[in-house]
Amino acid sequence: MGEIRLRVPPQLQLFLKPDTRAHEVRVASDTTSTVGHVIESVGVPLTEVETIKVGGARASPSTYAHGGMLVELRPVMRPQAIPEHTQGFLLDVHLGTLARRMRLLGIDSAYRNDAADDELVDEANAERRILLTRDRRLLMRRVLWCGAHVRGDRPDAQLADVIDRFAPPLAPWTRCTACNGALAPVRKDEVAHLLEPGTRHSYTNFAQCRACGKVYWRGAHSPTLESIVARAALDGPTG
Repeated sequence: MGEIRLRVPPQLQLFLKPDTRAHEVRVASDTTSTVGHVIESVGVPLTEVETIKVGGARASPSTYAHGGMLVELRPVMRPQAIPEHTQGFLLDVHLGTLARRMRLLGIDSAYRNDAADDELVDEANAERRILLTRDRRLLMRRVLWCGAHVRGDRPDAQLADVIDRFAPPLAPWTRCTACNGALAPVRKDEVAHLLEPGTRHSYTNFAQCRACGKVYWRGAHSPTLESIVARAALDGPTG
């Protein structure tokens, strides 16, 4: 049957099994596989591949694969253009902290901690949201319209990765970190009944979520949040 030689650049080798991480991977060919199937069989989601070349010529994932074929991969270029009419992002259940940080920066980021995989794919497709996940199998769902693998084990690295990949416009302090709703300035007397006595006494400027009603002010936690915003501003554009 022969073998297919798959050349994987360093940026994509993290998806390979540790014992197969190399510039070139060999895969046994069969009579039914496409190039896309071969790429995903070694663990690389097609969402992370910009171009595929077969024998030096650009090819489609649906190209028939056969023994002796040389397949070369190129990773997604950064920043990646956000598809037209995209609503925003949708994060899987394991990325709750990242979702809150993206909302802090004003990035439209849908999230709930009880969504099943099928629900995530359906919601991403229905609302035209880019699905962000570290689950490569989720990204390999054929029906998923657009997704991306989030690199990094910690929220700060994950946030930097999303900003580096998509360069989304940032509008800090404009979204509710709890529900993703839009924030609007509000007079202190309008929300005084929702505040603790110490907060009413110490602060004068407030904003309220138009969706869930949560009230925000620059409290003791502000320096930590401001440092997140400052780092993000260095990683990507604002506007």
